Amino acid sequence: MKLLLTSSGFTNKTIVNAFRELLGKPFSETELVFIPTAANVESGDKGWLIDDMNNAKKLGLKSIDVVDISALPKEIWESRIEKADVIMVSGGNSYHLVYWMNKSGFIDVLNEWLKTKVYVGISAGSMVMSKDLSLATAQKIYHEDLNQIDIEKGLGFVDFITRPHLNSEWFPSAREDVLKQQAKKIPGPIYAIDDNSAIQVVDGEIELISEGKWLKFN
Repeated sequence: MKLLLTSSGFTNKTIVNAFRELLGKPFSETELVFIPTAANVESGDKGWLIDDMNNAKKLGLKSIDVVDISALPKEIWESRIEKADVIMVSGGNSYHLVYWMNKSGFIDVLNEWLKTKVYVGISAGSMVMSKDLSLATAQKIYHEDLNQIDIEKGLGFVDFITRPHLNSEWFPSAREDVLKQQAKKIPGPIYAIDDNSAIQVVDGEIELISEGKWLKFN
């Protein structure tokens, strides 16, 4: 299993180089599928989503497909994701994303895909890989609208919790003092990463990739 859990995608050379090593092949031979489902319920400007996709495009990949697992039948999105070397899951609302990963059947095939594909998470796409979303504390930090979705469980591929956007101007509660206070309510390790950092997980081995700042709690 090869995971690259980022806050904002490919924001610097260090993260890009880590991604290249995980792939083990040239970018020019790499096919990526981008899943924007988490962003569907976010209102307002989507410049951040476009930036995340553009940062992937700048790598010179062989192809980038965009597949919304909440908008397409399983037989369509499954066949298109199957062709990709990389599954990149966007930021947005983590609860909406987990809901559709379960409802669509995505979770049923992801475990098999992770044996051969690289998973790159951006913000919500990184958060959902934890076994626990810690709904109450995440709301206080990111103020996510649950849209009547009451989900506590993540996908359970890692045994730590990811808190992206450390010190971001867009998330004023994602600060060390707030995170430290909220961490007291959560058992187990928590990694808070800024937009220039990522958590690399290869077969259970964790490495922090960063040109910025990250923190570990518990």
